[in-house]
Amino acid sequence: MDVRTLDVGDLELICRHREAMFRDAGRDDDELATMTEHFRPWLLPRLSDGSYSGFVLEDQGRPIAGIGLMLIDWPPHPLHPTQDRRGYVLNVYVEPDYRRRGLARELMQLADAEFIRRGVSYCVLHATEKGRPLYQELGWSGTAEMAKVIPD
Repeated sequence: MDVRTLDVGDLELICRHREAMFRDAGRDDDELATMTEHFRPWLLPRLSDGSYSGFVLEDQGRPIAGIGLMLIDWPPHPLHPTQDRRGYVLNVYVEPDYRRRGLARELMQLADAEFIRRGVSYCVLHATEKGRPLYQELGWSGTAEMAKVIPD
């Protein structure tokens, strides 16, 4: 497998992986189409300016796995009292034919190394049920975060 960093040319790949990730987690295709319609124009400028970065794993030039990374502006907190940002991992996806080979683990290790390189020591992600065991093996733990959708 070859590793490369994401670039603007990966816009559609990231959108496809994001939809597939949420589809695997049980989301509806209509809901995902609406999400992607709004995600694509959100992502493009962030890929362009580097505020959304990450990695792609390729097998003979074919992208088969990917991960997105962001830095989130966040006030100092008891879990990171001297830092004003958090690392954020998103859109971790491995194509079905390539699963159970350690590729998601490799992507997460690349993410750790990148956050270390950027001087970030506290990171968050939102785990699917399928991903949770791997993240726990890698030292990630649940937090007290809660969420609410406020209707329009």
